Amino acid sequence: MTPRQSSFRTVALLMLLPIGALLLFLGYRFTRDVVHRPVIEESAMPRPPQKRAKGRGDIVLILDDVGFDHQPLAGAMTIDPKINFSVLPNSRNATLFANELSARGFEVLCHLPMEPDGFPRVSPGPGAVLTTMSDAEIATATRANVAAVPHARGVNNHMGSRATADPRVMSAVLGALPHGMYFIDSRTTAASVGETLARQMNIRTAARNVFLDDVQTEGAIRAQLRELERDAKEHGVAVGIGHMYPATIKVLSEEAPQLRASGVRFRRASEIVN
Repeated sequence: MTPRQSSFRTVALLMLLPIGALLLFLGYRFTRDVVHRPVIEESAMPRPPQKRAKGRGDIVLILDDVGFDHQPLAGAMTIDPKINFSVLPNSRNATLFANELSARGFEVLCHLPMEPDGFPRVSPGPGAVLTTMSDAEIATATRANVAAVPHARGVNNHMGSRATADPRVMSAVLGALPHGMYFIDSRTTAASVGETLARQMNIRTAARNVFLDDVQTEGAIRAQLRELERDAKEHGVAVGIGHMYPATIKVLSEEAPQLRASGVRFRRASEIVN
């Protein structure tokens, strides 16, 4: 090898050394990054908006027309501790039953009798709020009915398809309620203005979603209860109204454990009105 060739090789090697060192350094950095790259926890990753868990829902169950002889009250009280009982103020046992229910921890409502379509042929009983009354007379009747049901936390209408569709009548009724008392619109007519006026008057309120026992057979009541369950799971809460019929109490007693197992909660009316 000539001296010139040797000199050229030496220069070439000297030039390659930094290039090789750079390649080794880059290779080391790449390998280290791959091996030691931090793992992103799933909980730290952005999540889509969470929907309410399916199978959940709250049911407000109100049993109307409480206060008459031979009603299955003892059986009704075993359905769930948060069942609501609406006592008719003009019934024979209104005071007795309201006191017993309250002592057992149940929520009590006044089932306010109001004028229906077809009155007087169809009668809500004595002491009812009528559309022919003056505002003062309506207020007096409302206060008397509420006072006849001890421990009442709220009011829902008994009958009242004509009265609840009359804004003047409903304004007088709602204005006569004691401070803090809520109103549940039984919606015995689609024309009812009760819930709407209650909201305008800043009275806590809600409205019935499903009647359970217009048809008093176990099959029909179970079908209505399924509808109430669907409404509750779809909307989060639903209000169902039944009556103190033996068939209604039997079905509810049988179905309540399955409803609770499916994620349904029974709620007091006072817990969901707004």
